[in-house]
Amino acid sequence: MELTEELKRAARKTGADLVGVADLGPFKAEPSILPPHVLERFTNAVSIAVRLDDTIIDGIEGAPTPEYVRHYWAVNAALDGVTARLVRWTRRRGFSALAIPASRIEDETNLLGSISHKAVARLAGIGWQGKSLLIVSPQYGPRIRLSTLMTDMPLSADTPLKNRCGACTECARACPAAAIKNIGVKDRYQTREQALYFSRCVKQTLLFKAGPGIGTRVCGVCVKVCPFGERNRAKFP
Repeated sequence: MELTEELKRAARKTGADLVGVADLGPFKAEPSILPPHVLERFTNAVSIAVRLDDTIIDGIEGAPTPEYVRHYWAVNAALDGVTARLVRWTRRRGFSALAIPASRIEDETNLLGSISHKAVARLAGIGWQGKSLLIVSPQYGPRIRLSTLMTDMPLSADTPLKNRCGACTECARACPAAAIKNIGVKDRYQTREQALYFSRCVKQTLLFKAGPGIGTRVCGVCVKVCPFGERNRAKFP
């Protein structure tokens, strides 16, 4: 427990807003582009979240803005800085560590990274998997970006959170592609297609990519409308 708390304090000091630990055992059944021998080297994954700027998110009205795109990449870079510093922190204590970059697409056809930061974050108790498939944190809703550190450091795993989306339909109603099926689950979605018309989402992000000042596959509409991000701004300014 002491090592776990030390690592979490180090993560917060280097810029993390939320940090949780997941046992990699269950995660190894998740889709991954990482070679199995790489995953086998590690026992735990540390999920790092950095909060998005509310003013920029509130400026999204049915489509991403150039300001959101710039902020999206800036926060991803900040996340990579946090995990790079945590790798050094972990190795100085005699353990192995590997940082997984934020939002780097390895499979363009299926829009997959080397691992699922969302799957790790759910197991690490950062938040639950919302109807949009985004991680919804109690503090900031889905107004967060994620990265992951894998390590063999003996850490205490956090507990996944109960899904609190309930009967809310905000993200499904706002989705410009009508891609969110508005299907709730208690734990997790078994496939992306269970929650989304994924091809619609892909097509819409390609359309947004072609927009002025965008140039990358982002949306942000479901991030903006989630009530957990909106209602908690006063609590977590």
